[in-house]
Amino acid sequence: MTNERILIVDDEPDLVELVELTLGRMGLRTASAPDVKSAQARLRAEPFDLCLSDMQLPDGDGLQLLAWAQEQCPGLPMAIITAHGNVETAVRALKSGAFDFVSKPLDLGVLRRLVTRALALSAQRAEATGGRSSRLLGSSPPMQQLRELIARVARSQAPVHIAGESGTGKELVARLIHQSGPRADGPFVAVNCGAIPAELMESEFFGHRRGAFTGAVADQKGLVQSAEGGTLVLDEVADLPLHMQVKLLRVIQEKSVRPVGDAQETQIDVRVLSATHKNLADLVHQGRFREDLYYRINVIELRVPALRERGSDIQELTASILQRLANSSDIKPPMVSPQALAVLICYAFPGNVRELENVLERAMTLRTGERIEASDLQLRQPASSPSLERTTDLSPPAPALVVASAPTASSALGEQLEGIEREAIVKALEQSRYNKTAAAKLLGMSFRALRYRIKKLGIE
Repeated sequence: MTNERILIVDDEPDLVELVELTLGRMGLRTASAPDVKSAQARLRAEPFDLCLSDMQLPDGDGLQLLAWAQEQCPGLPMAIITAHGNVETAVRALKSGAFDFVSKPLDLGVLRRLVTRALALSAQRAEATGGRSSRLLGSSPPMQQLRELIARVARSQAPVHIAGESGTGKELVARLIHQSGPRADGPFVAVNCGAIPAELMESEFFGHRRGAFTGAVADQKGLVQSAEGGTLVLDEVADLPLHMQVKLLRVIQEKSVRPVGDAQETQIDVRVLSATHKNLADLVHQGRFREDLYYRINVIELRVPALRERGSDIQELTASILQRLANSSDIKPPMVSPQALAVLICYAFPGNVRELENVLERAMTLRTGERIEASDLQLRQPASSPSLERTTDLSPPAPALVVASAPTASSALGEQLEGIEREAIVKALEQSRYNKTAAAKLLGMSFRALRYRIKKLGIE
């Protein structure tokens, strides 16, 4: 017998007995309460590892108990029992912070898996706190807020939609949600929805049976089933054709798939995350994305900030990327001149972190001296639309970036960066004999951007 205790809140004696028997066979201890008031009393008096509550109770509902428990018992996972097919209620519960939900009539297999994941949550959360999320580099306020949101949504089973420009690290955010939650030991399957041919999409997603179509010489498991017990990431979900959106909606709602050529549906246990650089709400208005699927996958939305919104992270990111590139080539990471760092800070980076990585890799290859100079960066003017390639990963924290001839470390960060930027602009102006157009070209920025920086820094 284990020490984990589960509180069952329901006024139907038969259902309570069924749940108690099921959990008892798992070696778990249980207690029950018939209404909100008595459940609150039990939670005040005794520690529990999970609360499983019916939505409809004699003196209130499960959402009321959920709201109370979040204040009085922070960290307690709580799952809601909903009526069969009541998707709206399930979504409300997940939005309110429920760990997960299970529908009546109870599927005991689904219930056992839910309880197992909930009880694993505390250990996984402690492991995540131990440093996994540190791979999401940056100490700027937007990144601090993003890390806090990742920690909060990781303990839930609610679908999460990750929005952000290409190159910001959306897949990394999805991986951190997976690693910080109770499914960390399960598979992590990321699918690029825009990379699968339309005619093969159903078979790739849901699998097929032998003989289902020409060339189907054996049973094949689909990507959804490959994520069993773990997390399925629908990258570039906006690229799904409408007919697949219908089928995916059913998979998410019913938690089951039907392989091509099979008459039977197979139950699945996966958490669905989605990501795209496109505006799904706009696509819904244009009739290019189903509204019902939009609300189903967008229960919680996380926005990954663009690199230009977190300029104070440029130095840390540059240090990490150069360290990783140097390690792969077994060389010492190069220093970065103050002028080069100032150029990186001023640049808009339409391709975000991926573009920063490409710029630094090119500069390491083309440099002629011991350090990277502004001329080695070869930054181009940003295009009208950001890059559409897949996101890049960020390496673990690296040693602090070495900036040649930089101000002392005791200076305030803002003053230090402004000093570096001012020095780079003055040097470029001197080299171009104070021709601002030529200086802007040397610095890899537009004339208007240079004029703005000159005015802001008070350069005469």
